[in-house]
Amino acid sequence: MMNFNNKMTTLEEFIIQRQLDFPFASGELSNLLRDIGFAAKVVHREVNKAGLVDILGNFGAMNVQGEEVKKLDVYANEHFIASLRAGRECCGVASEENDDFIAFQDANSRNSQYVVLMDPLDGSSNIDVNVSIGTIFSIYRRRSKQGDLARSEDFLQRGTEQVAAGYVIYGSSTMLVYTTGKGVNGFTLDPSIGEFCLSNTNIRTPELGKVYSVNQGYYSKFPEGIRRFIDYCVEDDEATKRPWSMRYIGSMVADIHRNLIKGGLFMYPPTTDSPNGKLRLLYECNPIAFIVEQAGGMATDGNRRILDIEPTELHQRSPVYLGSRNQVEKAGEFLQIYEARAKVGVKA
Repeated sequence: MMNFNNKMTTLEEFIIQRQLDFPFASGELSNLLRDIGFAAKVVHREVNKAGLVDILGNFGAMNVQGEEVKKLDVYANEHFIASLRAGRECCGVASEENDDFIAFQDANSRNSQYVVLMDPLDGSSNIDVNVSIGTIFSIYRRRSKQGDLARSEDFLQRGTEQVAAGYVIYGSSTMLVYTTGKGVNGFTLDPSIGEFCLSNTNIRTPELGKVYSVNQGYYSKFPEGIRRFIDYCVEDDEATKRPWSMRYIGSMVADIHRNLIKGGLFMYPPTTDSPNGKLRLLYECNPIAFIVEQAGGMATDGNRRILDIEPTELHQRSPVYLGSRNQVEKAGEFLQIYEARAKVGVKA
């Protein structure tokens, strides 16, 4: 729901108002969210002038995922880390772009309660063609002792332990959407005043959408159940309002944002080339799953709730199916039916 009140509520004002939702909080979480919002403004500025400066194209290196790094990837990663380090409200950060987590050394950071995990620039392969890209982040309370350096156990936590998660989408307008487990709210950046202003309150995703989002070029490499589910999506059936439209941007944040608002299913199944899935559990799946669930949707890996998966490594991957509840459930039904048939040797 759009907020058209005469008095616009800024992100900072909203965070302060909602601080009462966390009786244990001392303001540290609020400050941390503001640090993330500030870094997002800096990245927004560079994204919006990317074609005018030497920030497009490849950086000339590969990241830990074996993917070609873009110049704007590096810029976003460096500025988010710098903002979090300067804010001193978290004891460490883990980024999709780095091999290992970074433990902040100064005393204030070591005494903080939180760690941040992030994908600083999701969809970066679309940068050069001016397609919407985004930032994804999640925040956890640390498990290690305050005063010590951050440890791997602080980052390897189930998604259920998130205290906040969000994304920033750099599109026709720049929006920051986040949750602290008390619903989902969206803020649109007003460039004239340089502030994120509340624009979408208590976002709820429809239980049944009319869109499915998947890289259908991998159709032949998907599990049998997903191939049959895609066939189901494009069949004519008035009762279930099919066929559904296939909408796939190739930038997870952009696809998720559309489906969150209008309803729909986003899925990235395993393939014969990537049997464990491609998206990262900690940097992409967990934060987006937290947001989707808080908006009334559903998120699974095809068998389990995403947020219940116990991570074992920083760059762990997972299949993911998330969005409107009815569509996620239907995809799961197809997976289970065809997996059961495969186990007993029954052909489709």
